[in-house]
Amino acid sequence: MTRPLSSAERSAERRRNWLKGEADKARESRGEVGQMEFWLRLARSRIAKDAKAGRGDVHVGFAQICRLFITAMDKRAEGDGRIWNDLLTYAQQVLEKNPPRH
Repeated sequence: MTRPLSSAERSAERRRNWLKGEADKARESRGEVGQMEFWLRLARSRIAKDAKAGRGDVHVGFAQICRLFITAMDKRAEGDGRIWNDLLTYAQQVLEKNPPRH
């Protein structure tokens, strides 16, 4: 028998469902571009909140992630898809193990 979910667990579940629903809606209306724009808006909002909370290293972290992504795209365009493939594989592994919580 399973116990009922706590208030925090229900809230996290609602948040996960909302994120999935919004990402799905964005993808249905504008395709992959719409889904990407949804996640960028969400990331921008979260970055602003973290910075306001005194976690300014979020700017450095996001800049590094962007640089990594651009490097992977550049290398792929040059014919070397290893970084791109590794990046996507790693991202998929992390996301599968860590679904959105809040």
